Amino acid sequence: MKFTFTGKKVNLSNRIQNYAEKKVGKLERYFKTEPEASLVFSVEKDRNKVELTIRSGSIVLRVAESTSDLFASIDAAVTSMERQLRKHKTRLEKRLRQDAFERSVAADEVSTLVPDVVEESEFEVVRTKRFPIKPMTVDEAILQMDLLDHTFFAFKNENTGAFSVVYKRNDGGYGLIEDEGN
Repeated sequence: MKFTFTGKKVNLSNRIQNYAEKKVGKLERYFKTEPEASLVFSVEKDRNKVELTIRSGSIVLRVAESTSDLFASIDAAVTSMERQLRKHKTRLEKRLRQDAFERSVAADEVSTLVPDVVEESEFEVVRTKRFPIKPMTVDEAILQMDLLDHTFFAFKNENTGAFSVVYKRNDGGYGLIEDEGN
């Protein structure tokens, strides 16, 4: 598994990186091709936040966890990622390894780390994303949205060719917004 570590307002020691590689590396068994894991560590309101994104082929999975301890946040992110994989097991089985769901990951030790005190600024754009919009079906877009744990997902509808957005509704269903495509 390839790793990318980013620290926002937090110093990343080798101990933290080694711990994260050990824990997140256990998820590699779910994937056919070598996945790329991106971990972003930050401190927000005295909470240690870990954002874990795993890319493998066309699959993108994302979780974010926040606890008072950085190591516990890593553990929680790995647990959430595994829960997400199991939740979508039947839909992902075609794309993941055949024996991916046969064994489980055991919970290990939990360590402590004191966070740095950080001040936050309001209404600041901190990140801009640009990405190619890939053609896919509505079902694939909903699956991708759920895997990313987002409330909406933009895509190009494979059936109509229109720019579309799927979103989660408050009643638990999904909505679809499509460009009229004049």
